[in-house]
Amino acid sequence: MKPEYAKVYLPAGETYVSIRKTLREQRLHTVCEEARCPNVAECWGSGTATFMILGKNCSRGCRFCSVTHGRMEPVDEEEPKKVVDAASSMGLTYVVVTSVDRDDLPDQGSSHFASVIRELKQSGILVEVLIPDFQGRIDLIQKIVDEEPAVLAHNVETVRRLTPVIRDGRAGYDQSISLLRHVKKANPSQLTKSSIMLGHGETDEEVLSTMSDLRESDVDILTIGQYLRPSKMQIEVTEYCSVDRFKRLERAGYEMGFSFVASGPLVRTSYRAAEAWASRRLRNA
Repeated sequence: MKPEYAKVYLPAGETYVSIRKTLREQRLHTVCEEARCPNVAECWGSGTATFMILGKNCSRGCRFCSVTHGRMEPVDEEEPKKVVDAASSMGLTYVVVTSVDRDDLPDQGSSHFASVIRELKQSGILVEVLIPDFQGRIDLIQKIVDEEPAVLAHNVETVRRLTPVIRDGRAGYDQSISLLRHVKKANPSQLTKSSIMLGHGETDEEVLSTMSDLRESDVDILTIGQYLRPSKMQIEVTEYCSVDRFKRLERAGYEMGFSFVASGPLVRTSYRAAEAWASRRLRNA
């Protein structure tokens, strides 16, 4: 039987409707909708959203993800401006941007991603990015690093043992860890972030080992959430974890030295993103 937290209600409200209308007018996508995020009502109701660039179809097929796959769309060269226009009309000062994987493109969409960051920053908007692994290519990752977003996130997603089970074969545990390590080495002042899903049968020891690998890569911010099966097309939930388990891992994260940890059933990568950034800045003030 599903716990109460797994019962996500349909989003509604004036602000939600207004944001959705703006996104439709600009022909923009959000991971909030494409990934069926359980926090869409809360986040959109407070006037925040995570833009998903480079189209709505992903070139990969991770077994936990509901983002659609199939024919890859042409890159919209006007998208950087559209994201800025949408963010401005929504009155946002802190924006999260992510993307589908674009293994079909020569530079996997990295130049376009960098352009979106640049346009947002030039408009005075703080930008956090959640980037794909770019197949571990340092030259492509560096394009993002060079734009110096407020926070640079990349999700390890799960523990080492389960990575081949739930992620696409082109992804990899060590590849993700290496990406995060490179970012910090290239720019030690860059805030970095990663996320772990629970509910696939991982043990606490495996989760703690993953958290340790992230800290050894000097990752600053960590989010831990419960995997909720978006539809019958995705891998089943193995376990609904207790709130106590999330709290224990949150305490362990702070003890390891993460500057901000959000751990709870409905926590996702961009959950309380601006708060995490502000918390890190205040700690260093």
